[in-house]
Amino acid sequence: MGILRSGICATIQAMEHIVTIGGGTGSFTVLSALKDNPAVSLTAIISMSDDGGSTGILRDQYGVLPPGDVRRALVALSEESQIMRDLFNYRFNEGGLQGHSFGNLFIAALEKVTGNFSSALQEASRILNIEGEVAPVTLDNVRLCAKLADGSLVRGETNIDIPHEKNRSAISEVWLEPEARINPSLRRILHSADLIVIGPGDLYTSIIPNFLVKGVREEIRRSKAKKVFLCNLMTKRGETDHFTAKEFLATVEHYLGEDVLDYAIFNNKQPPERLVRKYKRQGAELVDISTLPKKHGSVKYVFADLIDTEKFVRHGPPRKLAKVLLSLAAGKAPDSPQNKKRPQKRIHG
Repeated sequence: MGILRSGICATIQAMEHIVTIGGGTGSFTVLSALKDNPAVSLTAIISMSDDGGSTGILRDQYGVLPPGDVRRALVALSEESQIMRDLFNYRFNEGGLQGHSFGNLFIAALEKVTGNFSSALQEASRILNIEGEVAPVTLDNVRLCAKLADGSLVRGETNIDIPHEKNRSAISEVWLEPEARINPSLRRILHSADLIVIGPGDLYTSIIPNFLVKGVREEIRRSKAKKVFLCNLMTKRGETDHFTAKEFLATVEHYLGEDVLDYAIFNNKQPPERLVRKYKRQGAELVDISTLPKKHGSVKYVFADLIDTEKFVRHGPPRKLAKVLLSLAAGKAPDSPQNKKRPQKRIHG
């Protein structure tokens, strides 16, 4: 019995605790890529400023905290059947519930039944049989605000995320109202982490809101984990227009702090021109990595082929992304010829 217990403990100690920080589809992508690896323990820290669509209606009508992004993370980590995961993602297309996802309604109802969001999340985690942990960055009811370069103010995550103007002025600053306090669980989570993965996701509306919560930046800095920024593949209209990799990295460091990141991962694969043209019509372009300086403080660059090019420009396939992240968790950059040469300037179509 003692030998068995020792073996189990050794296995547990050998597991890499990987923590993701973000929200929405970006965190879902990373969690999905890593979840099937038995040597990894996963925790998702999720931003709590979403106020659009179904989530926004539930927040306004019932005073609950935003369920949408935590729902995606729960589904990503769920070990339940495909039908259960599909159920939580199911979105009503007609009637009084049009636009609502079943999972959002379920989590909102659980918050009312249990009396608080943390208990609702625990129950939803049990029902979905998740392997890992989902933690909201804050338990305070907050709204995201932005100041644009022309001096105008935009309030609400969805208004910042989806510009109403054709050519909106650039975002110059974002903050939360009211001031948010860190979820106390994050201290335990961040201090036990071996690797912290920041991104990908909408820069100003999914990633940076986490750093605006009081205490989060300090706890990330104190953590002995390796800190990694996984850069977006594409820019986003109205939020990161014409941003290069250099600007993505600089913006993250502006809000997180300098000399915190250990690695920054960038895609160096050019997708098919048909996809480049498709995204360009939507106001998005491939993030240009050619302007990165040869050295950026203590941050080590990792270049890799990280594009799933079937129909969309998105991070994948999962095994490639997992391989890069697991290599960094083990303390070494991926041994690839792609990391031994400078990337060339991209063609944007």
